[in-house]
Amino acid sequence: MYKILPRILVSALLFSLMVGCANTGTTNDETKDWSADKLFSEAKSQQGSRDYTKSTQYFERLEARYPYGKYAQQAQLEIAYNHYKDQEPALALASIERFMKQNPAHPSLDYAMYLKGLVNFNESQGFLSALSKQDMSERDPRAAKESFMAFRELIVRFPDSKYSRDAQLRMGYLLGAMANYELHVGRYYYKRGAYLAAANRGKALIDNYSNTKQVEGALALMYHAYNKLGMTDYRDDAKRVLLKNFPNSTALEQDILSDPYWWAPI
Repeated sequence: MYKILPRILVSALLFSLMVGCANTGTTNDETKDWSADKLFSEAKSQQGSRDYTKSTQYFERLEARYPYGKYAQQAQLEIAYNHYKDQEPALALASIERFMKQNPAHPSLDYAMYLKGLVNFNESQGFLSALSKQDMSERDPRAAKESFMAFRELIVRFPDSKYSRDAQLRMGYLLGAMANYELHVGRYYYKRGAYLAAANRGKALIDNYSNTKQVEGALALMYHAYNKLGMTDYRDDAKRVLLKNFPNSTALEQDILSDPYWWAPI
């Protein structure tokens, strides 16, 4: 009897402490009595003050407490925006995908597509600004491609959206950037004696980015690569196409390995 009683007392004490802690946590939740309007307003206020973590907490509570209210869907978008501004691209993209999947006919779907493009666009900048000393043949410009596709979907589905014009401008930038990447990698292969791979990279650039100025450099790369391979017919075809499309070109006389600003699309 004397051995059992202390155990009961200890268990009761532990239970009291657990309840006390739970009550304390509930008491400290300043938002527990807030209406949906107040939660949304405070979340937007914190967002305006650039406290994106606090803002996200408020929006998450809003969505959890009022899942069918008028603010719930908007809260999902706001959370995605907060993650974007807080430099959490993976969380931002996950939030955007969730919103788009759950709300395929939402009036702000165009904004969600635009935000998806922006998140990937910012991610692509770190990739595109990398130093040319790195082994770029092993890098993947996936973010740039996904950004381009998101902007393109926006323009196709919502041509009159207020975000379409900016999306078009960013698409033009991305095209040039991705074409420059292809050209750089082709030169990387050429420098290492992989002439067929270099020629193929130049051809891929022309096939995929035919409206960019990098086509001139790609044709010059193909000319030199085919010349190294002794493939004179292909070499002469590359030269003919180059001079037909760029009659004043001096690309053939330039150093094919001179590539100091490959990441600059303009």
